[in-house]
Amino acid sequence: MTAHAATDGEEVRRPMWQVRTRLRPVLGDTALWAVFCAAGVIWFSNGPAASVALDLVLPLLVLAVAVPLARSRPGTAVLLVNALCVMGLTNPASPANAYVLALAGVSCLLGARTGTARTPLLVLAGCLAVDLALCAALRVPAVWWFYAMTVLPSALLLPWLAGRYWRGRRELVWGGWQLARSLEERQRFVAERARLTERADIAVDMHDSLGHVLSLVALRAGALELSPTLAPQDRADVAELRRTVSDAVDQLRETVTVLRDEPRTRASPPAADSVEELLGRAVASGVPVRWERDGPLPALSPLIERGVYRVVQEALTNATKHAPGSTVRVSITHDSDRIHVRIVNSRPPAGPLPGTVAGNRGLAGLRERVAVLGGSLRTGPYEGGFQVSATLPHHATAKPTLRAWPEDITRPLPANGAEEMGAEGTATGTAPESARRLARIRRSARWRFAAVFAVPTGAAVIFLPAVAYLAYQLTTSVLPPSRYEELRVGRPRTEIAHLLPPRPFPYPPDDARLAPRPPGTTCEFYRSNGNLLDQVDLYRLCFSGSRLVAKDTLDTGAE
Repeated sequence: MTAHAATDGEEVRRPMWQVRTRLRPVLGDTALWAVFCAAGVIWFSNGPAASVALDLVLPLLVLAVAVPLARSRPGTAVLLVNALCVMGLTNPASPANAYVLALAGVSCLLGARTGTARTPLLVLAGCLAVDLALCAALRVPAVWWFYAMTVLPSALLLPWLAGRYWRGRRELVWGGWQLARSLEERQRFVAERARLTERADIAVDMHDSLGHVLSLVALRAGALELSPTLAPQDRADVAELRRTVSDAVDQLRETVTVLRDEPRTRASPPAADSVEELLGRAVASGVPVRWERDGPLPALSPLIERGVYRVVQEALTNATKHAPGSTVRVSITHDSDRIHVRIVNSRPPAGPLPGTVAGNRGLAGLRERVAVLGGSLRTGPYEGGFQVSATLPHHATAKPTLRAWPEDITRPLPANGAEEMGAEGTATGTAPESARRLARIRRSARWRFAAVFAVPTGAAVIFLPAVAYLAYQLTTSVLPPSRYEELRVGRPRTEIAHLLPPRPFPYPPDDARLAPRPPGTTCEFYRSNGNLLDQVDLYRLCFSGSRLVAKDTLDTGAE
């Protein structure tokens, strides 16, 4: 299914899933705004608010701006919703309103949509500073202070911590999936690498073995072409044979060039024949070869034997291609721990055979093979000819450039990312990006999880004593209406002491303190119920000495 939209006179088709993706945040914001608005409408219908414009319409408009703004600027959204809660502090009836729910919601979004903690903490601290400064400027009663020091900080701090924990958990899950995808990609790369390795091995074997044989065939055909016993027709046939073999060598070289796009990463399996057999076939083909072996023959590993074989084979092949007719001297010397191979061909009596083209793949592959085995190779002109000299250990000591990746893939990653692994999965001193990212996400998740408990505990240690003492004063100064009715004017305090609460209310409003009282009396104030967030009636008891002379009910909620 597709959606259609006209742009510059042309109809543009968009996939339906793109339309749903764009509508999803709009629908989410609309649903969240509807929940906040429902709470505000219920509060307005049941509360003491009187102004439709200020107590209902204006908050709903502010929420309509703050909810979508929480996606791009969640800090600004928190400030806007906190301003709605501040309006409750200016209400003479009660500081509470329904927009604390919206404040908690946008604070949770602030934690979930902000990666750092510095800016959100500054926003939360600014909101609390504004709330407390407004309480001080308006000289609000104690219950307003209690509200500003408990409810508003809880609506700001705890949801923000929950949002940060939610974000950390999502990042951890996302990082795990990213790591799983990277492992799958590495496994596919390992399979591709193995395929390319096989192609490289095929190329090396074709170049080293088949190329050597074809070069000897071309050499023998060239020598046969110069035989005086051949008839003219036979000589023409032999020349055609030599040209055909030379063309085959060229085509083989092109094929090797294509197959060897990737470097070899492992040695070829050992050959069945030996160096002596190789040199014997060269001599039988007409190549003048002189060779000698010095030192006791040690027990060599198959890889080293194959390496020596390849060095001699490649040097003979190059000599027959580029210096036909030259004498080749082969020397193999064994030391206590190393073997030295030296092949030198003299100056050729004539140029290369017709049709032969110099290549550069053989020596490069040979150099790579010797390096893999832990040896060294030197090549270059020597006394008018060419020299190939290799030094190899009796047993392979070096490792291939790339380690076997499946071994690293199956090994579990360290939990803290401290183990250093290379880009190829080897321990080279640099951790891979996936391990570093996973370790960073885990550390962040642990810190956020600890903050969920540590920050409320720290805030409780700082504010809880004062808040608890304030709540204690408010709840222990309550004189129930039934007991108030039992009080009789003129009775001494000792007779009514059992009806009075433990202590009078210490924070009566200024209008109650300044209300007219009987001359020469001392008045005490008591709250009519224990509601901490609503303005309640106050009872005033005036004593002359130890005798109750007057009692009054002060409606602090009236203007």
